[in-house]
Parts: sequence; structure tokens; C-alpha cells
Amino acid sequence: MAANPKIIQMNAASNYKITLRHHILFWTIYFILNTLRWGSYFDDYLYSFKTTIIGFLIHMTLCYVNVYILMPRFVFRKKYLIYIIALLTSVFLMVVAKFNLTYYLVSIDVWPEGPEIIHKITLNYTIDMMIGELYVIAFTTAIKTTMDWIHEHKRLTDLEKVQTETELLFLRTQISPHFFFNTLNNIYSLSITQSSKTPKIILKLSDLMRYLLYETKQKRQSLEKEIICIQNYLDLERIRHGEKLKVDMEISGDISNKKIAPILLLSFIENAFKHGVNKNIGNIKITIDFKIIEDFLYFRISNPMPTITKYKQRIDTPGGIGLENVSKRLSLGYTKEEYNLKIEHIDQLFVVNLKIKVA
Repeated sequence: MAANPKIIQMNAASNYKITLRHHILFWTIYFILNTLRWGSYFDDYLYSFKTTIIGFLIHMTLCYVNVYILMPRFVFRKKYLIYIIALLTSVFLMVVAKFNLTYYLVSIDVWPEGPEIIHKITLNYTIDMMIGELYVIAFTTAIKTTMDWIHEHKRLTDLEKVQTETELLFLRTQISPHFFFNTLNNIYSLSITQSSKTPKIILKLSDLMRYLLYETKQKRQSLEKEIICIQNYLDLERIRHGEKLKVDMEISGDISNKKIAPILLLSFIENAFKHGVNKNIGNIKITIDFKIIEDFLYFRISNPMPTITKYKQRIDTPGGIGLENVSKRLSLGYTKEEYNLKIEHIDQLFVVNLKIKVA
């Protein structure tokens, strides 16, 4: 069974998790660098190795306690004062443990890099060690917080992408039933009169159904196929309306190897017939123009405004949900720089101008 691509996208965020391998790699590098640093400073690598082991255990304990216990319990719950007290207390206890472990297991000179030789815990020693521990804690916490942010950002980005693709799919499926409904009505009308046009219109519908069902699932589709789909749709409408309908369609420029969102332009064609043909009496002319200039398609369609009395009240806002649908699809599927949609009324014509990237 093939994997669901959306599940893969959601699981992709797991690539940003900190694994055991990352923990081991980080602390190994830290241990080696710290040993070499203090070994060079004291000119005694054995002493540095021993003290680094102790410091290493102290650092790891504090870092993991902070990241996995203190922060989730206090910082994430906005109990900041309790967190600060708990953190400083933990650091202080670790400094006491470090002093005693070094004094009894390594050397009585527990602070050779300090300004004085000490044989008990002093304020200067405590402050100096606590600052060092807090530095390591801050460094590891920054790494953990950054990785968590990247992981969460990737998860939200993947989720938003899935939601966008789902919404786009929903908007596309809104077009197909509406289109099929209108075309089946056409077939029904022709079948009643036993028109010889019925077989031809059924064949055209079959081609359209095949295209809409099997070739519109991709994010981008061939502009050539989209135009063929539109031509089939226009043929169906010509059969239905006969000589009453005149459609002038012009294509200029190279349409090969151009891509566009599936059945996006068909929404404008449907809208033109819904409001320009079905709501007018007499001869109707629709003009459609496809012009390719470099990486953009300049699409223009014009149709007469509705003239039937009961539709006059809606002349100012023709198109309804169809154009809202296509506007939504444009905003989801393209950036603002990739398209420009302009809808206007010119001399009793409803005109749509769309500039859209098809490279």
C-alpha cells in the first residue's frame, strides 16, 4: 500500500527532534574540548581528565533536570519565581557536590584556577562555580529551545499546508458537481425532444468527466489540457443554445509547457454562461482571450450583463459564489506576485481580466 503523502508531510517534522545520538555526540565533544582546554591550562591532562569527569556528571545532571523537569513544571506554567528559586537551589547543591567530590577523589586543591587556595567552600568559589554551571545550562537550554521551535514551526507549517491543500481540494470539488448538474440538464432537455445532438453531447460530457475526475488532482495542470476542457465545455453550450450563442475565442503566444491550477479558468466560463447567457434573451456574444507573454497568461472574458427583469436587482454583483470560489482558490494557490484579478463593468458588459503566472 502506498504511503499517504499528507502523513509523510506531517511526520517530516520528526526529523527535527533531538535523538539519543545527538545527546551522545554533544556531550562527547563537550568532554573532549573541556579536557583539552583545562589540561592545556594546568599543563596536567590527567588532573583535567579527572576533574572533567566530575564536572561532566554535574553539568549533565543540571542540564537535564532544568530542561526536562524544572522548565516543564514551572516555566511552561508561568511560575517564574519558583523556577528561579528551584534552579539556583539545584545549582548550589551541585556546586557543593562538585567541591566534595573533587576534594576527596581528585585533589585537596579544588580550585587551582582561583585567586586563592581553599580547603572549604567559600562565597567566591560558590559564585564562580554557579556562574559556570549557569553558563552551561543556558547553552544547552538554548539548543533545546531552538530545536523545539524548529520542530514546532515545521509541524505547524506542514499542518497549514495540509489544511490549504484540503481547502483547495474542497473548492475544486464544488465546481465539478455544479458543472455536471448543468450539463445533465442540457442532455435531459435534448433527450425529451429526441434531438440528434444527444449522442454528441454525451460524448463531450464523457470527455469532460474523464478530465475532471482523473486529471485535476495535481496542484498544477497543463494549460493546453485546460483549454481543451474549456473548448469541450463551449461545444456543449453551443449545442444547447444553437445560433443564439456566439463565442469568439482567441489564443496567442506559446501555450506549451505552461501550468495552471486545474479548472480555475472554467469557473469564469461557467459564470459567463450563468449570468450572460442564461439570463438574457436574444443573441448573445461571449469573448474569450488567452494571451501568453513570457511567464504569464493574460486571460480576459466578457459577457453581457443580465437583462431578464427578475435578475436586474443583482446586476451590481453578478457571479455570486462562483467568483468567490475562484478568488479563494487564487489566494490559496498563488502568491500576490503571481496573479492579479480585476473584475469590472464596461458598457453593459461584465469583464474579467486575470493575469496569472503559468511558468
